[in-house]
Amino acid sequence: MLKVAGVDKAYGRGGLLAKEKQQVLRNVSFECESGECLGIIGESGSGKSTLGRLILGMEWPDRGTILFEGQNVGDRKVRLGSMSAVFQDYTSSINPFFTVEQAIAEPLEALRRTKADREGKVAHLLQAVGLNASYKSKYAHELSGGEAQRVCIARALATDPSFLLLDEAISSLDVSVQMQVLELLKELKDVYQMSYVFITHDIQAAAYICDRIVIFHEGQVEEIVPAKHLKDVQSPYARRLLRHIITF
Repeated sequence: MLKVAGVDKAYGRGGLLAKEKQQVLRNVSFECESGECLGIIGESGSGKSTLGRLILGMEWPDRGTILFEGQNVGDRKVRLGSMSAVFQDYTSSINPFFTVEQAIAEPLEALRRTKADREGKVAHLLQAVGLNASYKSKYAHELSGGEAQRVCIARALATDPSFLLLDEAISSLDVSVQMQVLELLKELKDVYQMSYVFITHDIQAAAYICDRIVIFHEGQVEEIVPAKHLKDVQSPYARRLLRHIITF
């Protein structure tokens, strides 16, 4: 499904033209299998979100390759309709001038779907994420955080992707709402037969939803472990990171 191999990424210190480089990712390699939820956890500044942008083709690696179904994600045609994403900031993810219906239908317009097709799809997706038809005419400012993130999830599913990247998708939500969204994501993954990459600093959320977990540290893969075997991590850093919720 997704293969990341030997990826490096650096940015200029102080701007694009700066001569001095800050290395953000170093020789990152892993795979996400079809139907798998792969978690990527690490502290703030560890390079997780940079990796997410590279996976989505929003930026390019300095070295290495990122392949989706054997093809380079740098090719927009590879990503179109097959890869989608949900980000942390749901408030800026929805155009404030769009209704919920328009926001969800936006990706379908890019694929030139008919109006009837778009309307039917929006109705189906609203139901899938637990929102009734009355939400179609609402605007972003009329939604709670949980409702807005559900709309973002619905929009991400609009093109029937086989892969969904979730970058801190629950971290801005209240704790009670976080669990509701995690349950929704687990259900939708099975219904739509998708693969997830779940980027988060929340170890408990990753353990709950993921099949395997990549522990990330200073731009490198520290360790990869099945979620059910988190207590068996080997590296000193991974043990320190997990110590506050797991008794070794």
